[in-house]
Parts: sequence; structure tokens; C-alpha cells
Amino acid sequence: METRDASRHYRMGDAIVAALDRVSISVREGEFVALQGTSGSGKSTLLNLLGGLDQPSAGEVLFDGRSLAPLSKREMARYRRESVGMIFQNFNLIATMTAAENIELALAFAGVRGRERERRASELLERVGLGERRTHRPTELSGGEQQRVAVARALANRPRVLLADEPTGNLDSTRAEELLTLLRGMAAGPDGLTVLLVTHDRDLAARFADRTITLKDGKIK
Repeated sequence: METRDASRHYRMGDAIVAALDRVSISVREGEFVALQGTSGSGKSTLLNLLGGLDQPSAGEVLFDGRSLAPLSKREMARYRRESVGMIFQNFNLIATMTAAENIELALAFAGVRGRERERRASELLERVGLGERRTHRPTELSGGEQQRVAVARALANRPRVLLADEPTGNLDSTRAEELLTLLRGMAAGPDGLTVLLVTHDRDLAARFADRTITLKDGKIK
């Protein structure tokens, strides 16, 4: 993934606020990169641009050397569904669905049929260490377990990149370390998963990421 002089400006009344200001980064396949900076530094804005959830006001975002700018709405939806997975601080699980059903829903949106959806959901839950919790609803799971379900859901359609926006923010230190150990293994393993992690925790970033990019006032520090 790459950004070239990517900026994102917002209008607030008569003022123009630069949430991101001419940021250029490059992330290699299989790399684990941490994004750090104080609140309002542009970390989540950058992640949203990389994930195709937002578009830059200037500059461009590229995936596999191809700019996202010319993509149609349908092509952009396919990019978000197939190339990138996203997890957030709030787990965003559907409370009325079991762990397996939350994952199956993501697979259903991708057109995966019933039996295959069930098989794939079970496989993913096993992979994140929750094979025995597939029928539990979010309220019956701990915070760390809910975040693992969110990871499994993000990986449902075999993305090449995982974008994680403060995924440990609602977890205690033990659960946070378990989650990052899981993500580190996926980046280092046969998947070659590329991980971009937004975190305020400098210790976790130093221990688990290959390198850290620090943002300040919308620019790379």
C-alpha cells in the first residue's frame, strides 16, 4: 500500500482543517507497521483512506501500484470487501448473532453459500482460538474474545491487508498482548498478511511492529 502526498481537508464553518497534510508512506507486503501520534494527529484519517472508506482531498492512494482514484463505486466496494479487512476499538459485533453468525454474515455479503459459510466460519474461529465458542453471543464473550471474533470476521474474505484502529483500546494489558501476538503471527506466517496498527501504546508498537510511523498535526513526524 502507498500514499503519495495524500491530504484530507475538512470544512468547519469558514475554516479549512487539514486532518492529513501531504503524507507519503509505503508499506510492503507482509509488513507489520504501527501508526502513532496524539489524538487528532491524522492516524485514523490515514487508515480510512487506505481502507477506501474515504477519499483524499489531494494526492492519491495506491494498492499494488494501482491508484484507487479511478475505481467505480462497485470496484471500490470490491476492494473494501476482498483486499482489506478492518477492526476497530469497538468490536462492532451484532449482539443478536452468535460468534459464527457474525462471521458468516461477512461471507454472505461476499456471495459465499451456506455450507461453505459455516465451514469457513468454524475454521476462522479455530484459528483465533475460539473454536469452542462459536455458538456464544457477544454478551457471553469477554472483551478479548469479542475482539478475536472481530479479527476472524475481518479475515473472512481472505484480505491481503488488515487495518486495525486502536484494537486494544478496550482490552487489558494481557488481552492486548494476546491479540497482537495473534496479529504478529499472521503477518509472519504463510498468509503474509500486511498489518497497519493504530495504537497509543508505544511499548506494544515497539515490541510487535517492524517499524513505527509517527504523525503530528496531519504530517509525518
